[in-house]
Amino acid sequence: MKPTQSDPTVQPVPASVVETVDAADTTLSNPRWAVLALGANLGNRLETLQGAVDALGDTPGLRVKAVSPVYETAPWGVEPGSQPSYLNAVALVKTTLPPSSLLERAHAVEEAFHRVREERWGARTIDVDIVAYADVVSEDPVLTLPHPRAHQRAFVLAPWHDVDPDAQLPGHGPVADLLAALGREGVTPRVDLELRLPE
Repeated sequence: MKPTQSDPTVQPVPASVVETVDAADTTLSNPRWAVLALGANLGNRLETLQGAVDALGDTPGLRVKAVSPVYETAPWGVEPGSQPSYLNAVALVKTTLPPSSLLERAHAVEEAFHRVREERWGARTIDVDIVAYADVVSEDPVLTLPHPRAHQRAFVLAPWHDVDPDAQLPGHGPVADLLAALGREGVTPRVDLELRLPE
């Protein structure tokens, strides 16, 4: 049966609607820089970090542009000696994904490596945190940008500074200054370990 003109499936999308959608997602043709922090303290930590970098690189609309050196750090917010130490790194990415979709992808990568969320600051196979997304500042409880504790964490700031010495943390200033104020105690470079960019 020939569809009638009242059939909504054959109606063209009004130009005003297209413009509204495009305006809402300015990242469609305008890639943004984002900073992702990676950490692992269970299992083969380096292999898991590399797997997470590769999985991010396989994400449509996302390119991993730089991966930091690897650091070894004590667990945050727990009794000393109660957990294995972490390997930490930072990845700089360019993406056309909006922040909410980037967060979904970060969680999907965590789930792929069997991340378990049973306790705050618990041990984990992998942690993928969005530290910053362009210059976005948002108090959204689902995704606060920039990461609300990034300015207090040398294990994020040190590797970030390595790959982008001129980086700025929105709302807090130069990463170099934040790192200098915190110091690097407990954040040990692992020059024997290396992460590769996705092929």
